[in-house]
Amino acid sequence: MSVFASIKPIVKKVIPVKYHHTFREIHRRMECSKTWGFSLLLYGYRFSCPICGGHFRKFLPFGVKPRPNARCPRCGSLERHRLLWLYLRDKTNLFVDNLKLLDIAPMDCLQRKFRAMPNIDYISVDLESPLAMVKMDITDMQFPSNQFDCIICYHVLEHIPDDQMAMKEIFRVLKPGGWAILQVPILSDKTFEDPSVITPEDRERVFGQRDHVRIYGLDYKDRLEHVGFSVKVDDYVKQMSDDVVRKYGLMKDENIYFCFKPNLEGK
Repeated sequence: MSVFASIKPIVKKVIPVKYHHTFREIHRRMECSKTWGFSLLLYGYRFSCPICGGHFRKFLPFGVKPRPNARCPRCGSLERHRLLWLYLRDKTNLFVDNLKLLDIAPMDCLQRKFRAMPNIDYISVDLESPLAMVKMDITDMQFPSNQFDCIICYHVLEHIPDDQMAMKEIFRVLKPGGWAILQVPILSDKTFEDPSVITPEDRERVFGQRDHVRIYGLDYKDRLEHVGFSVKVDDYVKQMSDDVVRKYGLMKDENIYFCFKPNLEGK
């Protein structure tokens, strides 16, 4: 265990929750800087990262309860990042058309790729992340309505107390006919939230993580449709063979929530 990892539990108790994202990003970048060299030692062909193009004998473990073959040794991508990249490549027009993309709480391994794509007019926002190009509260976004062709908000809403307002704002700034991927962890049949749970310790006990404010259930689709989205719950990863899932180090149980804003004619 690294020195940084060993002090992590202590630091998380000392620093305010609003700075945990920054702490995690510093930790992640330090770990990734070390694994670039380490990735050479793991070179092989059993696993492949579709984001950075690396080939490895294995991926690295990751998580509080470490998941085997979770993190790419080269770019630091996790299972959900690789799933998103494959979905964007195979199931959307992001790699083909000229699009204006809003990335909420950007992921470093993907933001670098998006910014390098000549067909993408890219901007990223977040209230706390040092990676974001613009500091902004997604429950009160300072963008005109109908501004973006596509929006990515990936594992963010479980951190937002007023998720309905955030969904409304995302819907507002998305162009009619545009699409958004609004992904959250689905852990139960019905969404559970309790505004009285406010301390990091209680949130970890009730919601499973110190900066989570709810546990989403299968009714998440209804919450998205309530603000106006048409939603397709796409079992994209379940359509892959077991060999492909293993090759890219994916989780077999995560559906993609692909959201569409009807155009002005309601189509």
